Amino acid sequence: MWKTTLIVGVGIGYVLGARAGRQRYEQLAGAAKQISQNPRVQDAAGKARQQAGAVAGRAAGAVADKVGDKLPNSLTDRVPYFNRQQVEDDSWGTVRP
Repeated sequence: MWKTTLIVGVGIGYVLGARAGRQRYEQLAGAAKQISQNPRVQDAAGKARQQAGAVAGRAAGAVADKVGDKLPNSLTDRVPYFNRQQVEDDSWGTVRP
């Protein structure tokens, strides 16, 4: 039953989209671009990006601390994150060797 509903929904969307045409598409694209350039949206996106980087950095650090010593040298030589000498923060919450 859900497959039938999905097919009908896709068909209706296609027909309505084709009737709306290029002009409506351009109108929607312009509205989306205007919203994305809003300073409050930019600020929220920047905060989300920073938060995600911090979480990813902590997760990578936890994984490296738990399994880094157990991995073979052939792998740790190719993955710079496991080589902990001379590391610097790259302001994304991750570490670069």
